[in-house]
Amino acid sequence: MASEATGVTGLAGRYATALFDLADESKALDAVAADLAILRSLIQESTDLVRLLRSPIFTRDQQGAAMAKLCEIAGLSQLTRNFIGLVARNRRLFALIGMIEGYRTLLANRRGEIRAEVTAAQALTPAQMDAITDQLKRAVGSKVAVDIRVDPAIIGGLVVKVGSRMVDGSLRSKLQRLQLAMRGI
Repeated sequence: MASEATGVTGLAGRYATALFDLADESKALDAVAADLAILRSLIQESTDLVRLLRSPIFTRDQQGAAMAKLCEIAGLSQLTRNFIGLVARNRRLFALIGMIEGYRTLLANRRGEIRAEVTAAQALTPAQMDAITDQLKRAVGSKVAVDIRVDPAIIGGLVVKVGSRMVDGSLRSKLQRLQLAMRGI
């Protein structure tokens, strides 16, 4: 199975692989990726949307109608809307984030990219994002797809994850290490 070779497995992986195959047949890989990026951003910004996706209290019809309206307002493509509708009908919205991540992994593998996640305390400028991408390309030695996340809790600095490796240069971690050192632990 293709998903096993690319590290995309489980329920979310099966759905992600199916969407990837449909998007590939329709020559809409990038359009669907853009749609999923919008959807991912909306999910990360809204606790109400997360509740809608995860709560068993909402009926299949309620979830489907809400997601259809959200997809319409967000201007998502018909292929993505149909996929989200299917996921809602099958009561699998709880796994939507995993499906989005699985799709992104499949797309990165197709492009020969390595995915990196960079967490910053505040939004980065385009110049800073380009500099980080260039440094990661040099360090990894291949194309890198960089996901930027903002988490004010890290106070300052960056946390960079590439595959199973992580470099934590956040001010929060440095303060925690200093606190432990001062305790004598």
